Amino acid sequence: MTEKINSFPQVLTIAGTDSGGGAGIMADLKTFQMQKVFGTAVVVAVTAQNTLGVQKSFLLPLEMIDAQFASLAEDFHIRACKTGMLGDAAHVHQVALNLQKYDFGPITIDPVMVAKGGAPLLSQDAVATVKNELLPLADLITPNLPEAETLTGIKVQDQSQYPKLAHKLQDIGVKNVLIKGGHASSEQVKDYALFADGSDLWVSSSRIHTERTHGTGDTLAAAITAQLALGQSLPSAIKIAKKYVTKTIKETIQVGHGHGPLNHWAQ
Repeated sequence: MTEKINSFPQVLTIAGTDSGGGAGIMADLKTFQMQKVFGTAVVVAVTAQNTLGVQKSFLLPLEMIDAQFASLAEDFHIRACKTGMLGDAAHVHQVALNLQKYDFGPITIDPVMVAKGGAPLLSQDAVATVKNELLPLADLITPNLPEAETLTGIKVQDQSQYPKLAHKLQDIGVKNVLIKGGHASSEQVKDYALFADGSDLWVSSSRIHTERTHGTGDTLAAAITAQLALGQSLPSAIKIAKKYVTKTIKETIQVGHGHGPLNHWAQ
């Protein structure tokens, strides 16, 4: 009976809220819904945020982080999970402890460091904690170029260096790496995946010139997480997620005055 009750694919996002609805847990839950999985959440931080930027943020008490993890573990069968905004070293550490305590399936780490509008979402002292405690737990890490450069210390001149970044992240302890190329200046947005078995994959799309890209990284990682919960292989999950995100940018909606949100309804 228990297995029948929990037979529907369930996933988890561990991140911060976005009161503007475009990024963070809000984007993750919208993405989960569109990917036809049931989404749950551990709220690490609450932000006062809109398309113009982050005005204020508040990190939840550590005991509340623990309580949310315990509550989910008691009742749900989480098949895959992802992280987003984790705030500071203490919260990264607490999340890492809980991910070791509970089996919530493959773990995708989106090492969120800076909001689209430029506000810091991870303290400087937390970068070492992410590298030492969180990345070794990850089945997949999905950094954008600035995040990958911060984690590896390697400055990228062009796309030919993506494999170098990915190998360096594997040396740190991550099994699989997806370098997101959206911050590059090329007209073809190329993402590079390096897998645990040494194989690799390039996925690309034509650049869409728009400011309505708020929550792109969250949405991509959430879509990958959903596809893994549905039983897709990691390469297939990445390809499906990339196509979905491209459509959410292309089929734009007009919301807000700044870096607008994606269209999560895109089919």
